[in-house]
Amino acid sequence: MSQRGKKATSTELIHHPYQPPAGFESPVVGVHKASTVFFPNVAALRSHHWLNKSGYTYGLHGTPTTFTLEARLATLEGAKHVMLAPSGLSALGVVNMTVLRSGDTVLLPDNVYNPSKELARHELAGWGIAHRLYDAMKPETLRAALGPDVKLVWLEAPGSVTLEFPDLPALVRTVREAAPQATIAFDSTWSAGLAFCAFDFGVDVTIHALTKYPSGGGDMLMGSIACRDDALYERLAMTHSRLGLGVGANDAEAVLRALPTLALRYAAQDASARRIAEWATTQAPTVRQVLHPALPGSPGHAHWAAISRAAAGLLTLVFDPAIAPERVDAFIDGLELFRIGWSWGGPVSLAVPYQSQRLRQLGGGYEGVIVRLCIGLESTDDLIADLQSGLERLRREV
Repeated sequence: MSQRGKKATSTELIHHPYQPPAGFESPVVGVHKASTVFFPNVAALRSHHWLNKSGYTYGLHGTPTTFTLEARLATLEGAKHVMLAPSGLSALGVVNMTVLRSGDTVLLPDNVYNPSKELARHELAGWGIAHRLYDAMKPETLRAALGPDVKLVWLEAPGSVTLEFPDLPALVRTVREAAPQATIAFDSTWSAGLAFCAFDFGVDVTIHALTKYPSGGGDMLMGSIACRDDALYERLAMTHSRLGLGVGANDAEAVLRALPTLALRYAAQDASARRIAEWATTQAPTVRQVLHPALPGSPGHAHWAAISRAAAGLLTLVFDPAIAPERVDAFIDGLELFRIGWSWGGPVSLAVPYQSQRLRQLGGGYEGVIVRLCIGLESTDDLIADLQSGLERLRREV
């Protein structure tokens, strides 16, 4: 029981009068964790707004930590507005749920990130939303798929796993001419906001899997949604709010801490991947083809060269179809530095096998097994030596 005029210690610990002095700054943005946000009075509770980020209302609607990250990502993406999401896929879902309604159709490139197809096949279909596929390397197939029912068109560059690079400006022009009612969305994860700015080509909204290069550690999940148009931002933000999406403050801190080195890491992984891609072209006939946008002869190389000089840290090896899949699996299992795992953009190099024909519905897959390599931050020479040893073992097993 408290003495008269003195509060109990338990109360004092919760309602302590001390406030630290203002003006503290350091290289790292402060971590603000909140569900409840305090207001100085009822008038403030009624007047504070989160949509324009002029004030704080509730943890899901933003804190100084998340507002700061969103502002820096807007600079990275060349956007005016950014929202954070728990993953890249959830960011993609917010765009779909904002734009599409029952009876609408969404168009997806056949080489899109496969979970995007699965979302269209299942959840969107269950809500009465149709989807059609087009070949991103053939703009005429996009034009043929457009119609008054199309309200959303997804673009991706390069294509998932097989890394074809489409003519992005031509695709955007095609949509604007044939379906001006459609919103154009772009997955900017590969470009990381550094290789090129998709908004310069006229897209309406981008999503970014911050899990990849902005995080850079392979240890957290986050996504972002970016746009320039105020009205579209409000629609997206309200969908985001109604879904109750939020990110952890410590995850936001991790991305903020990694952003200053993003350009350095991206450039290093890009340079390493190019060296490895060029080396891999000398490994015929075991490696039949190397897929990497910066390589002449890789599908869409000219389109990449027209808009970009950066090329991220991904490449794909197309193996001789005479090599059985289990032998390719053994090749991957025998690598010492390349680990086996999904995702990319982290410090550790990764290798994953695919049967590309299973990924495509419109044809255009490669015969035999393909192996996508994510290049990390290890020594390029060491990575080449690891791959060289693996290929030599593979050849000896014939």
